[in-house]
Amino acid sequence: MKKIKIAFQGELGAYSHIAINALFDNAEIKTCSTFEETFKVAHEDEDYKIIIPLENSLAGRVADIHYLLPKYKLQIHAEHFQKVEHNLLAKQGSKLEEIKFVRSHAQAIGQCQKIIMEKKYKTIISADTAGSAKELADGNDKSIAAIASKLSADIYKLNILKENIEDEKGNVTRFLIMGKNVQQPEFKKGIKYITTCIFRLKSEPAALYKSLGGFATNQVNMTKLESFSVKNTFAQTNFYLDFEGHLEEKSVQNAMEELGFHTESLDILGVYEASNFRQN
Repeated sequence: MKKIKIAFQGELGAYSHIAINALFDNAEIKTCSTFEETFKVAHEDEDYKIIIPLENSLAGRVADIHYLLPKYKLQIHAEHFQKVEHNLLAKQGSKLEEIKFVRSHAQAIGQCQKIIMEKKYKTIISADTAGSAKELADGNDKSIAAIASKLSADIYKLNILKENIEDEKGNVTRFLIMGKNVQQPEFKKGIKYITTCIFRLKSEPAALYKSLGGFATNQVNMTKLESFSVKNTFAQTNFYLDFEGHLEEKSVQNAMEELGFHTESLDILGVYEASNFRQN
């Protein structure tokens, strides 16, 4: 059986890597240093899919992703909600009382302030959580710990000093699995679908209000609507929209027709089955 090829931003042991393990058996994994590089992998090689973190339940949307979605116009194949559990990792032989510094991604450090303040750790910002674990493993300083996943501890042979150190439980990241030329699923009754699009409105009064009216009149539930500026200008805004439904449904077609009438650009990024997590 042919292995699925999938790329993600970060080092092995990242939460994106954990999500891949949850979704695919024995995938061929490629690590990328930036989100842009990750998108380019799938844009240039249709054999690759990518997994991208879109938003976090505590930290909000992930920076830069909304700008890369319309630039590369990859298609969404599926969504996945991954629980995030932070752990305090150290080199083998290090003891909790020896730790003076903690290294991790800025968001992870922000989500673990209780232990950082309690222990009076000095923080070191790294590009990503798994990368901080790798840097720790490569160094010799036993006074430094990293905030990362249990998978990172396994990969880089680090000791887990303390588990689940995040300030708030229920920390979840929503990921999108994307690729080039992904075909949308055939509509089947009884299955819940999500459609995702990005649009730019015409410059006219009440354009947003009028463009979304079709969703109300056709009883189509919008689950997410976000605006973000077009790069290098304050005059134009793009909108990211998730809604429940499939493009083959008449109610969705009517709503999209109304939306299209008031937009100057409209890109469908994907139609895919809703994750079971949404039922929780």
